[in-house]
Amino acid sequence: MAEKKLTSYPKEKINILFLENISDVAVKHFNVSGYSNVKKINGALSEIELIEAIKDVHLLGIRSKTLITKKVLEAATKLQAIGCFCIGVNQVDLKIATKKGVVVFNAPYSNTRSVAELVIGASIMLIRKIVDKNKAAHEGKWLKEASGSYELRGKTLGIIGYGNIGSQLSVLAEGLGMNVIFYDAEIKLPLGNATDKKSLREVVSKADIVSLHVPELASTKNLINKNNLKYFKQGAILINYARGEVVDLEALRKAILKNKIGGAAIDVFPVEPEKNSDKFVTPLQGLSNVLLTPHIGGSTQEAQQNIGDDVSNKLFSYLEKGITTGSHTVPALALPPQEGTHRILHTHDNVPGVLSEINTTLSKNKINILAQYLKTNDSIGYVVLDVDKSISKNALDLLRNVKHTIKVRMLY
Repeated sequence: MAEKKLTSYPKEKINILFLENISDVAVKHFNVSGYSNVKKINGALSEIELIEAIKDVHLLGIRSKTLITKKVLEAATKLQAIGCFCIGVNQVDLKIATKKGVVVFNAPYSNTRSVAELVIGASIMLIRKIVDKNKAAHEGKWLKEASGSYELRGKTLGIIGYGNIGSQLSVLAEGLGMNVIFYDAEIKLPLGNATDKKSLREVVSKADIVSLHVPELASTKNLINKNNLKYFKQGAILINYARGEVVDLEALRKAILKNKIGGAAIDVFPVEPEKNSDKFVTPLQGLSNVLLTPHIGGSTQEAQQNIGDDVSNKLFSYLEKGITTGSHTVPALALPPQEGTHRILHTHDNVPGVLSEINTTLSKNKINILAQYLKTNDSIGYVVLDVDKSISKNALDLLRNVKHTIKVRMLY
């Protein structure tokens, strides 16, 4: 049975909006906890549509296609938190969300297995040239031959980015008898018999298959370009299930046409259709031994359920307890429950003197603080106060008037 808490609003007045066909697991989580005003929309919304829809929303759930811009955040006057039901948070203007004290969560680990498995599947398809043989069979051609087809066993997999997905892929590949080498910008502990290398160039020059698992940063844009492609082994396979901007697709096309690259599997693109009905165009269409998929690396039933559980739990914990563990904006605090108290959440600019003013203000008004928790980042501070239930009715007004306050909320 769900734990019942009194929030700062009656539960039926808390508006929750889920976009992009987020798993019903998330909807159910809030419904069974007494939040009846949950709206789910299957597709994404444009900026204009979202500005209108978000005005009275307290919690927002999105996936990768909905862009949370400055204009959207300025219109979201009641917004407490955003849940990104996916790995990344690059679709949210984190700088503005931080300034407005909006907590942003995501699910960085929930679909790692789905992506890792698909990379293995794509590797087998490409190294056996199944893509071309399948196309020929559909066209009535019989290409029964072993020429150019190989086993994964004994081949070298090069992983660029040895994080959650890259490291799990490493374990799966080694289980199939592959040699694994990797490069990461940060020092990472190798799993199994994987070997870390000192540079991207060293990895691509030795790998039969190169798989990318890096974030979208200025430093990773066109990470694989015409200069790096010339260092790949002749006939190597490139797999990108990371971010669309990581590979220069025009350069990759030329490398494939010259037979420098023997095949590719691409799941993410610099420009992707907003809807399934929109036309999709890429320079890689029509090339031999190229597997193109519509950004489905993490799109499995298991992954979506895991993501639904993970992000909805984070949103729920923040809404009911003020816990911000996993937040990309408001500083992360894991809070123990306090019985017999009122809990107040206060977000403020990270400047000297705010905490002192908060304590002085409450003390002057004879409001006893039973517990206090503070965490800051470069931009803002987040303080949680558990106060005696004899707190005066004007406590929130007092704290709202503290200098540099961004947001104040009575939790329970």
